[in-house]
Amino acid sequence: MKSILGKKVGMTQIFLEDGKLIPVTVIEAGPMIVTQVKSVETDGYNAIQVGYIDKKESKVNKPMKGHFDKAGVGYKKHLQEFLVNEGESYEVGAEIKVDIFEENDKVDVFGTSKGKGTQGSIVRHNYGRGPESHGSKSHRVAGARSAGTYPGRVFKGRKGSGKTGNEKVTIQNLTIVRVDADKNLILVKGAIPGPKGGIVTIKESVKA
Repeated sequence: MKSILGKKVGMTQIFLEDGKLIPVTVIEAGPMIVTQVKSVETDGYNAIQVGYIDKKESKVNKPMKGHFDKAGVGYKKHLQEFLVNEGESYEVGAEIKVDIFEENDKVDVFGTSKGKGTQGSIVRHNYGRGPESHGSKSHRVAGARSAGTYPGRVFKGRKGSGKTGNEKVTIQNLTIVRVDADKNLILVKGAIPGPKGGIVTIKESVKA
């Protein structure tokens, strides 16, 4: 299992040994603490639950406080499960760091895209706009939605204005350019979803 939670720091650019300049995204990944171990016998599947980023005790509700206290670990802001393969063993309280990845590893990065609020159909679906002159009153509207007599309504799935962004997005087959175990940093080539400070999941690529 090669998976870790991280926080997007931002983008920069670095030079490789051959002189090439490439854009990279800096991710502060881990360390994660194993808060629960699940098995086929007790839960029906093999997985571990991990916690990421410390949280004040005053911000933790009673059910979660009992969960963390039972595991004997510190309070964490983010919890997530990762499936583990048969034969892999983890203990509660174990620490998972960024050194599980190496340079040139291929990874998939999951994040939540930036929310842009309600947008019109031109921005949201790249619709064309109407004429800008000659008395046209249809500049940035979506146009006809459906026929009037039949069906007399708008079919489900019709593209239109609405909420844009704030969705789970996956970027596949990114290459790890550098791993800094001392500072818990991973540098991946290219862009990843979400704003600075957004939480992302880094997993070993399924298509590499």
